[in-house]
Amino acid sequence: MKKYITYRSHRWPVSFLLDRRSLAVTILLAMLTFFVVVVSTGIGELKIAPVDVLRSFFGAGDPAHSIIIQTFRLPRIFTALLVGAALGVAGAIMQGIIRNPLASPDMVGVTGGASVAAVAFITYVPTASIHWLPVAAFVGAGLITLLIYWLSWKDGVTPLRLVLIGVGLGAGLSALTNLMIVLSPIYLTSKAVIWMTGSVYGSNWTNVFTLLPWLAVLLPLAFIMARDVNVQQLGDDIAHGVGSRVEKQRFLLLLISVGLAGSGVAIGGAIGFVGLLAPHIARLLVGPAFGALLPVTACIGGLMVLLADLVARTAFSPLDLPVGIFTSAVGAPFFIYLLYKQRKA
Repeated sequence: MKKYITYRSHRWPVSFLLDRRSLAVTILLAMLTFFVVVVSTGIGELKIAPVDVLRSFFGAGDPAHSIIIQTFRLPRIFTALLVGAALGVAGAIMQGIIRNPLASPDMVGVTGGASVAAVAFITYVPTASIHWLPVAAFVGAGLITLLIYWLSWKDGVTPLRLVLIGVGLGAGLSALTNLMIVLSPIYLTSKAVIWMTGSVYGSNWTNVFTLLPWLAVLLPLAFIMARDVNVQQLGDDIAHGVGSRVEKQRFLLLLISVGLAGSGVAIGGAIGFVGLLAPHIARLLVGPAFGALLPVTACIGGLMVLLADLVARTAFSPLDLPVGIFTSAVGAPFFIYLLYKQRKA
C-alpha cells in the first residue's frame, strides 16, 4: 500500500499529498471528539443517556431533554471545542514561524494584549454591554501584535527578536493587568479574574456563531499557506534560496495566528497552555509536516478545552470552576518539562 494519497487537478492549479497515517489519525480523533461531545452532553445535574442525547440531536428526543441540551449544554460544548481548536491552531502556526517549541499566543504577548483590553473594558466601562467585551479583547490582541512586529523589525523580522520582544511585552502587560485589577472596585475584581483564568460558563449560540466564521475563514487560509510554514522551518536562508517571500508570508501567518488566538480569547477568556500543548501532542502523532499538523492540532485543542470544561463543571458540583484552572494544571508541568528538555538547545 502506498504511504501517500496524491491528487493533482488538470483544470485548476491545485495539488496535494495526503499521508495515510495522518488521515487515519485525524479521522480517529474526529470520532473520539464526537464520542466525547455525546458523553459530555449527557453529564450534568440531570443525567441523560447517550442514546437519548443522540435522539435529541436528530429531533426525536424527549422535549424536556431537548430544551436542556439545545439551550444550555450544546452551546457551551461547541464553544469549548471552537475555542480550543482556535487556540491550538494559533499555537501551531506561531511555533512554525518562530521555530521555537515554547512559542504560543499566551507566551509571546498576544493573550496579554487581549487581557489588558478586556480588563480595562470591565474596569473602566462597567456600564457597557458585555457583548462588546470580545471586541475589546480582539482589538487588544491585534494592537499588541502590531506593536511586537514593529519593535522586532530591523531589516526584517527574525524569530528570535520576535519571541524575545513578545515575552518582554507580555510580562509588562501582565503587570499592567494585575495593577488594574488591584485598583478596580471589589465587585468588578472577581469578574476580571474569571475572564483572565478562562471560562466558557454561560456560553450561548451567539458565542458559537461569533467564533465559527473566524475558523471557517482562517483555517483554510492556514492550510493554503502550509507549504510556506514547512519551508520556513528550514531557516530563513534556505527559504529565501528556494524563492519564498519570507517576511510577507511570516506577517500573513502571524495575522492568521492572531486572528485565531484573538477570537478564541475574546470568547473563552485567557485560557492558558492550549496553544502550547496541543501542537506538541499533534506533532508526536503525525510529525512536523504542517498540512497534517493543523487538523490534528485543532481536534486535540478542542478536546483539551472540552474535557477541562467537563471536569470544571462536574467534579466540584455545585461549583462551576473556570476551565483555565484545569488547562493550566496540565500545561504548567508540561511547560517545565519542555524547558528541561530544551536546556541544552
